[in-house]
Amino acid sequence: MQLLKTFSQRRLSWLLLLLFVIFFEGCALFFQHVMNLAPCVMCIYERIAMFGIGIAALVGVIAPDKPVFRWAGLALWGYSAWRGFSLAQEHVGYQFNPSPFATCDLFVQLPSWAPLNQWMPWLFEAYGDCSKVVWQFLGQSMPQWLVIIFAANLIAWAVIVLSQFAKNGNRVHSHN
Repeated sequence: MQLLKTFSQRRLSWLLLLLFVIFFEGCALFFQHVMNLAPCVMCIYERIAMFGIGIAALVGVIAPDKPVFRWAGLALWGYSAWRGFSLAQEHVGYQFNPSPFATCDLFVQLPSWAPLNQWMPWLFEAYGDCSKVVWQFLGQSMPQWLVIIFAANLIAWAVIVLSQFAKNGNRVHSHN
């Protein structure tokens, strides 16, 4: 655990998290703009949660050796991964347990102070149907993969958080 704690105090760990986000956001943009798969409202919310992990990585990379930046990054990472996991599970429900009483929003609902879908419609505008399975890989739909991806994030996050409580390795051993 001490090794993970030390690793979390290095910029490389936070840069790797950022690269992870860039990879998955790049995949999402490839699906949208190259494969012409229309993102739905839930896709956009999941995308924002992934961006939250990216912002967490940027916070952590500022000064990972300083507890305030490391813990702020960890808090935002954990919150964003949890929100993404919850949203992806809800999205899976829309796809595989359709109900006229449980549907996703028709339009992206964002705060008035951050209308991302108006500022960057190519990235945050939804025009797909949440209940349609438009892509599968190894028998899993996109939101099912997102459940796995966000769950893996939560597991990695939990291990890193637990490692923060590891004792420092510079202990003096007494010989009685």
